[in-house]
Formats: sequence, C-alpha cells, structure tokens
Amino acid sequence: MSALAGTGALVRLALHRDRVVLPVFVVILVVMVAASASATVKLYPDEASRVQAAVAINTTTSTLALYGPIHDESSLGAISTFKMGIMGAVAVAVLALFLVVRHTRAEEETGRLELLGATVVGRRAPLTAALLVAAGASLAAGIGTALGLIAVGMPAAGSLLMGAGFACLGIAFATVAGLTAQLVKSARTAAGLAGGVLGASYLLRAVGDASAGDGFGWLSWPSPVGWWQQTRPYAGDRWWVLAVLLGLSLAVAALAYALAARRDFAAGLLPDRAGPAAAAPGLRSPLALAWRLQRGGFFAWVVVFVVLGLVVGGMASNVGDFLKSPQAQELITKLGGVSGLRDAFLSVELAFAGVFAAVFGAQAAMRLRTEESALRADPVLAAAVGRTSWAWSHLTIALAGAAALLLVVGFSAGLASAVQVGDSSQLGRIVVAALVQVPAVWVVIGIVVAAFGLVPRLVVLGWVALVGFTLLGEFGPLFELSQAVMDVSPFAHVPRLPGGDFSAGPLLWLTAVAAGLIAVGLVGFRRRDVG
Repeated sequence: MSALAGTGALVRLALHRDRVVLPVFVVILVVMVAASASATVKLYPDEASRVQAAVAINTTTSTLALYGPIHDESSLGAISTFKMGIMGAVAVAVLALFLVVRHTRAEEETGRLELLGATVVGRRAPLTAALLVAAGASLAAGIGTALGLIAVGMPAAGSLLMGAGFACLGIAFATVAGLTAQLVKSARTAAGLAGGVLGASYLLRAVGDASAGDGFGWLSWPSPVGWWQQTRPYAGDRWWVLAVLLGLSLAVAALAYALAARRDFAAGLLPDRAGPAAAAPGLRSPLALAWRLQRGGFFAWVVVFVVLGLVVGGMASNVGDFLKSPQAQELITKLGGVSGLRDAFLSVELAFAGVFAAVFGAQAAMRLRTEESALRADPVLAAAVGRTSWAWSHLTIALAGAAALLLVVGFSAGLASAVQVGDSSQLGRIVVAALVQVPAVWVVIGIVVAAFGLVPRLVVLGWVALVGFTLLGEFGPLFELSQAVMDVSPFAHVPRLPGGDFSAGPLLWLTAVAAGLIAVGLVGFRRRDVG
C-alpha cells in the first residue's frame, strides 16, 4: 500500500468538517482588509496627506513595533494596508497551523485517526491531507484578499503580491505545525509550540522594525513574518522574497515527513514527563484542576494584553499626527479637538480589546465541551463532584479571566497614556473604559454555556455569535443598518468611554442577560446525558 493512499478521502473529510469555518474565515478576512483599505482612502485623499501620515507612523516606535513601517510614504496602497496587511497575514498563519494540528495530532489524540488508519490509509496520508487543506485555505484567503483589494481601487500588482504573501505565510506555518505535531503527543501542546514560533517570529520582526534606526533592523530578517513584510506590496513589490518563504516551507515539510516515519502512532518524539504520584494539596478541587489546565493559556493572553495596552496607550498621544488631511481635521473638530480624538481612538481600541477578551472567554468556556468529549470529565464527575461545581470551575476561569485581561489592558494603556501626556488622571479613566466591556464579554460566554448545556455539538455557536457581533460593530454603520439591528450585539450597548457618557443601566441589563444564559446552560447540563 502506498504511503499516500487515502489522501484524497482524508482531504474530503477535512473539508466537510470545516465546511462552515473556512468560508466564513475567508469572507471575514477579505471584507475586513478591503473595507479597511477603502476607509483609509477617504482619510488620505491626496499625496501630501498620505506623506504626512506615513511620516508620523514611521517615527512612532509603538506603531512600528505593532504594524511595521510604510516603505513608500507616498503610496496609497501602502498606507491603506499597513495595519490590516500584517494582521491579515498573521490571521492566515494562525488558521493554517490550527488546521494542521486539528487534522493530525488532534485526530490521533482522540483515537479517530486510529480507526481510519485501520482502513486503506497510508502512513503519510494524514499529514499530507492536513497540509493540502491548510495550503488550500491559505490560497483561498490570498486570492480573495487580492480580488477584494483590486475591487476597492488598489493597484493590481501590489494587491496580487499581498494575497500571494498571505498564502505563502500560511503555507509556511502549516508546515511548522506539521513539524510540532510530530514532536509531542498533545494537540494543545503542538498548537502552542507552533503558535510560539509564530509569536517569536512576530516579536523578532517588531524589535527589528522598532529599532531599525539604532542598527538592529537586521532582526526582522530571521523572521518569517519579517520576510512577508519585506515583500513590500505597493512599495517596490519584491516577489522574490516569496521564494524564501516557500523554501522554508519545503524544508520544514521534509523534516516533518522524516520525523513522522520515525515515531510511533499516537506518540511524540519528545519524551513525556512523568507527573507526581499524588496530587499537590492545592490540586484537590475542580477549580484548582481547571486553573491548572488553563493557566498557561491565560498567562500567554496576559502578555498579549500588556503589550496591546502599552502600544495603544503610546499611540493615543500621537494619533493627531496621523490625520492631517482636511477631512481628518474636520473629524478632529467634531470630536472636540485633539483631546477628543485621543478619547475616540482609545474607545475604539478598547472595544477591540473587549472582543479579544471575549475570544479568551469563549475559548475557556468551551474547555467544558473539550473535557467532556475527550472523556476526561467522566473521572472527575465519578468522584464527589457535582455537575454544576465542575462546570463552574471552568466558568470561573472564563468569567474572571476575561475581566482580568480587560483590567490588564486598561491599566497598561492608562499607564502609557498618563506618561505620554503627563496626566495621572488618564490611568483611572482608561481602566474604567476597559472594564465597561466586561458585561458584553460575559454575554458571549453565556451564549457558549447555553449551547453547551442544551445542544453541546452546537457549542461553536459561541464563535458564530462573536463573529456576527464584530461584523455588526465594524460594518453596521458603513452599510447604514438600523439601530435595532445594531443593538443585537451586546457590544453596541457598552458606554463609549473615555470621553462618552456613562450609564449603568445597559451594563446591568447585559449582566442579567449573561446570568440568564449561564443559568439556562447549567440547568440543561444537569438534565442531559454526559458524553
């Protein structure tokens, strides 16, 4: 039997399982990149305004670290995609690495791949199928992005290079995930290792871009994310850099195949560390176990939110320098001057932080379903632990963890802003502006819990709801949707702080809705079968 036998069938199976997630991801990515580019064109209608904004961006260290430089300060395409370009590329890389882990290591961990392997399926077929699906998803995202940018008036050559860069970066990190899936036996660890490589790559690029004036710009070159950025869409169009990304992909894929041939099924090449014979005194409650399982991910999110807060707070004091066109000046005047613009900027960015906190909360709450479907909940519930107590252990991490992340981003952004503008009062008002997002985040968690308790196989509705709420907030005003439609999103009821009027009523209602959804989910979980 060929080592690739059954690859086509596994590809079809993977596409069937991801038939909703993949099209939704591609559509959201294309719409967000194209809409962002289209909106930027209106802010910078002439070359002079683009040059002024690009100079301000290229001289702001925090902006360089987060998004990278604008290589051609007069290019409309370069300034229109400087933010969503790198964010979109990283998003494609994240999608690709999780697809590979999901269809390789996760399938082995659950035992499903063992059943498939008993049929006419070759040894290399699962890895090959996963890489093909991830590569196809990356190509679809890249082609869609290129067509979307062309549709909103961006130059065709730069748009095609942007899309090709998305695809190549996604393929590169798909192979990285294929490699980490051979090293360890846990899907979460494999995804964490691949994500760590992506994070380190982004960090190297950030340090290199932020310190290029000090002679450390070379740090961007050991980074695959830096290679993507060096393609310079709309600012020189370096197609040859894509060959470096593809060369990395081929080398890493070859190593992954070599390691796959040397390891045992359902095992990793790295040895497992034996745990203690008896649990520590602090690990003898459901909450302690849930914290032990989720603390690694939580601390990683804390680091991200600290960096996000510092960058947002640092950018807020310079945001007026980015907008020098007559249209932008009119916007600044309507917002109440530079101070009003700063508050509006912080309000928008903290709203995004609320969405990111909801991602953590939904992910933490979905751990309930993961533990149940992997049969790890059964031994816990077989002891003197009630269903409600077990569910609350993970819910506490989700609810309190999301609130803690918003506190972290508010504190770090407030501290950075206070130092920049020399006003200590900024700290308290920005912390409050971040914490008002908490009830809306809890509503998203409540949706996850309700689905888990009533129809557990539909727990993915939490992601669907969060994506829908985000799209309403981003594109509702653009398409002039009615306020009744906009109000479907819990984030539409959050006071726009700092700078806006505070009202406790909507926050209390959101908290009540979240509590109701959680109660419904817990009652449903108590009444249904486990498994």
